[in-house]
Amino acid sequence: MVPPSSSPSASSAAAPPTARSLRRIVAASLVGTTIEWYDFFLYGSAAALVFNTLFFPDSDPLVGTLLSFLTYAVGFAARPVGALVFGHYGDRIGRKKLLVISLLMMGGATFAIGLLPTHATVGSFAPVLLTTLRLVQGFALGGEWGGAVLLVSEHGDARRRGFWASWPQTGAPAGQLLATGVLAVLTALLTDSAFESWGWRVPFLLSGVLVVVGLWVRLAVDESPVFTEARDRAEARKQQADAADEEPPLPAVLRHHWRDVLVAMGARMAENISFYVLTAFILVYLTDHLDLSQQTGLNAVLLASAVHFCVIPLWGGLSDRVGRRPVYLLGALGVGAWIFPFFALLDTGNFALIALAVTVGLVLHGAMYAPQAAFFSELFATRMRYSGASIGAQFSSVAAGAPAPMIATALLAAFDGSAMVSLYVIAAALLTVVALACADETRHRDLNEVGEPDDPARPGAGGRAPEGAGETAPPSSAADGSRQPVEP
Repeated sequence: MVPPSSSPSASSAAAPPTARSLRRIVAASLVGTTIEWYDFFLYGSAAALVFNTLFFPDSDPLVGTLLSFLTYAVGFAARPVGALVFGHYGDRIGRKKLLVISLLMMGGATFAIGLLPTHATVGSFAPVLLTTLRLVQGFALGGEWGGAVLLVSEHGDARRRGFWASWPQTGAPAGQLLATGVLAVLTALLTDSAFESWGWRVPFLLSGVLVVVGLWVRLAVDESPVFTEARDRAEARKQQADAADEEPPLPAVLRHHWRDVLVAMGARMAENISFYVLTAFILVYLTDHLDLSQQTGLNAVLLASAVHFCVIPLWGGLSDRVGRRPVYLLGALGVGAWIFPFFALLDTGNFALIALAVTVGLVLHGAMYAPQAAFFSELFATRMRYSGASIGAQFSSVAAGAPAPMIATALLAAFDGSAMVSLYVIAAALLTVVALACADETRHRDLNEVGEPDDPARPGAGGRAPEGAGETAPPSSAADGSRQPVEP
């Protein structure tokens, strides 16, 4: 890494990473996010399959499932808090250190869930412990996503940022694949009584081994050069005699990038809601509404997650060619159009058609999820990027992914069918379309040149591209949240 220059053109001084180092950085982010999402999704699957009877045994099956999903949603409530805390310190001391902390917190909480006593042993204290550990999971995941995608985005080549930054996004289907795969194997090998007695604990305890592997990989990577350069510029400004105190990242984001935060939150609605309907609520729908086996739903999600993993980098690469917004828009409209056929295929009870329904849904979801990492990274200035990307992504999850399984389950119980659930997903898709209509295309932006309102001497300050940038630096966000034209 080349040390920052003292000249105004320092933003271009950092040496680009070698192909080998970039692959190592991508691998570190991918392994870490896979483990984090494995832990998080494992809870969601267990909530649909066994937690209702193990921790809420006095309720009828559907109410028990709703209570189980309520503890599942608590994890989402903690994610904005994690986004605020991890975002603040990630913008102050670096991306890498916070990613190590998030991995340890998530893995430790998941391992502890595997050791929890159930309601039969400690009564109502059991769901309290379960909820507490779910809060820790959510807090850790709230800080994980932003750091993982920024570490790759800020290392990678701008021309292929969408492709490289999409790889940490594959950690979600990889974690889903791993969690669902482990559960599918256990439910296939064990009797229902054995799985409820002790088998459900195995995948949670396995998290301890995965965390060791993740730490070994993650500790080997370097800090983001874009962050290091921005930090050095900030230190240089502090040494000036008349320098004012730098505004903390959170109020800076809300003052200078409030519009971008709203765009990110709106863009997440269809992506987040559709994902949890396709992967978590489907288990409830198949088992409680269609009286199919748990194995049918798990195997369908397993196959679809494998395809999801493969298509995300393809969608990310496409966003480098045609733009983030067109690809994202295709996914939002596609999910909205697919949701009625999705439930129609589930209602057939045919496994092949069920697997097809989930696979097509997740392929369309990938068109939103793949460009999201680069898109959100390109919205915010470096010194507030961790905070901005994390806040935009995680605050929306409280209104989107958190209640999605509960809302879908409640709609199913109230209307005894999937029509209202489908309309719920379509409404989310429309919200995302509106958010994208209010956004600018970002794929050509230089991450060093996204508006830094407190540094007018630096090229690109105030959201303007440097002189002579031409098409390589389209409009960015100005200090007041408005859009400024590129200088010719």
